[in-house]
Amino acid sequence: MQTKTALITGASAGLGRAAAIALSSLGYQLILVARRQEKLTELQQTLANPCHLIACDVTDYDALAEALLARPESFKNIDVLINNAGLALGLETADKTDWQDWQTMIETNCLALAFLTRQVLPGMVEQNQGLIINLGSIAGNYAYKGGNVYGASKAFVDQFSINLRADLLGTKVRVTNLIPGLTRGTEFSKVRFHGDSDAVKSVYADCDALTPDDIANTIAWIVSQPEHMNINRLEVMPTCQAPAGLAVDKTMK
Repeated sequence: MQTKTALITGASAGLGRAAAIALSSLGYQLILVARRQEKLTELQQTLANPCHLIACDVTDYDALAEALLARPESFKNIDVLINNAGLALGLETADKTDWQDWQTMIETNCLALAFLTRQVLPGMVEQNQGLIINLGSIAGNYAYKGGNVYGASKAFVDQFSINLRADLLGTKVRVTNLIPGLTRGTEFSKVRFHGDSDAVKSVYADCDALTPDDIANTIAWIVSQPEHMNINRLEVMPTCQAPAGLAVDKTMK
């Protein structure tokens, strides 16, 4: 039986790293994509199965495309694509936010995800087999103050995922939008708050958030489902979190 291959972006830390460990335990060989070569090498040394490393920013489309074309023959067929790379920047309201932060979120969360999907998808269609798991966010489903472009970018991920399924009807290629809620143990809030450790701690204080392993175990479950079953969307929140309803300002006259 031929070894299956999974490509994971944002693999150097957090959810991507945990997903790599989980899929390696299922017997997958891995193509690991992230900017930090040293982190990828460190992860590779912990995994039993073969890995091919691509140290590249996912928004550097020319470099990413070139690296994919140059991958070894044994990694040519990609069975699972996990579009995990993404970020939030800032929590200011839309009138105060930094335009560069907006642009970076759109480029990473939307354009880079779409670009890599377009690179991998033809091969999946040709072999009539494959699974794409896009990492969305509850921010794409529920608006909150300061979410603005980050939430919009994750709404794009959801709509893009379901439209892919419409295009892929008649093939055995599957697409899932995995939608986590509050998750600790990642670099998400560190990036969002530009390294402000006090702000990061406040996000997870006094609550039992999800962990990268929780999400990785969910990914492993999705990957293990039979080929005739497609999971369109899967939303996961910690028990301490719930949709809180609409906001009302009663100070306005």
